[in-house]
Amino acid sequence: MGRQDPALAAARTAVRAELAGLQPDDVVLVACSGGADSLALAAVTALEARRVGRSVRSPGFAVRAGAVVVDHGLQARSAEVADRAAAVCRERGLDPVLVRRVDVGTGPAAGGLEAAARAARYAALDAAAAETGAAAVLLGHTLDDQAESVLLGLARGSGARSLAGMARRRGVYRRPFLGLRRAHTEAVCRVLGLGYWDDPTNLAPSLDAVDPALGRAPLRSRVRSGVVPVLESVLGPGVVEALGRTADQLRDDADVLDALAAELLGSAVVPDSTRDSVAFDGEPAPGGLVLDVGPLVTAPPALRRRALRTAATGVGCPPSSTSARHVDALDALVVSWSGQGPVHLPGGARAWRACGRLFLRPPATGADSALPASTTNLE
Repeated sequence: MGRQDPALAAARTAVRAELAGLQPDDVVLVACSGGADSLALAAVTALEARRVGRSVRSPGFAVRAGAVVVDHGLQARSAEVADRAAAVCRERGLDPVLVRRVDVGTGPAAGGLEAAARAARYAALDAAAAETGAAAVLLGHTLDDQAESVLLGLARGSGARSLAGMARRRGVYRRPFLGLRRAHTEAVCRVLGLGYWDDPTNLAPSLDAVDPALGRAPLRSRVRSGVVPVLESVLGPGVVEALGRTADQLRDDADVLDALAAELLGSAVVPDSTRDSVAFDGEPAPGGLVLDVGPLVTAPPALRRRALRTAATGVGCPPSSTSARHVDALDALVVSWSGQGPVHLPGGARAWRACGRLFLRPPATGADSALPASTTNLE
């Protein structure tokens, strides 16, 4: 028996670890776009799904491996690319293979097209997982994607949680390739004879590159093509790996602090039954949140600020757009209250203080007449 290609061996080991713990006949889905990362993941999952738990003492068992291909409809020939990806998945023995075409539209006011596409994609994946009863959904994010996420979080100033990047596991989602470089997945495709699709927005030659369909290349693509190469050139090789280690270390810290912050937030929430009628100036605001300022004022700043960020995202502020300056504004309403007016938050949410309470209103469905005219715009 010949020696297995190192890239393929690493990929199989990574997928094997994520499938461990599944039960016979469980369904696992691979989110496949047709790019090198997800296509390599689909092909390797097809191989490993037949031998889950195999060892010298056990022959292992099979789980049912399928795929979900999401067509965002944002580029020319996107339907053709999606259908081709689905065909390759079927050729590799994956079943079921679902193609979901989504309407991205304009998406939420904050976050733009990239955030809208991401929201539509995960909604489609959630629906596919529920439809098939999938025990796990595998995503093809690599160590390069993780490094880009850390850099984007650093640039946004959104705190340790954003610097922690993507979790290897969260809910039904798993990322087997988070420890592998993009070069590994491309090598796997070559070894297995897989022709993969290169998203043109990922091939931006410069920071100012423009895609004919989308306009300027997505921010993540510009980080990939312009920022990471400069860091590697100046700081030397190993930058991507170092950013990945940073994410792992910060995630452990952030998990502990987030748990404590959740307890703090829970202690500050005013139950619906005891809310004052001034809560939303007489306007109904489903999903709104009212907090007692007392527990927040005396809490350590690190916990208070995390609790306030969680409160903001809980009423509809997109997490990727809720930055340090938004949290600063909420924190000022708690610890530096001097009669200032309400503040605007991402996504159209707003917050203000009255009668010792902090009121967070989700994005209004109609006119904003319920809010005082004097506001601080932080969008």
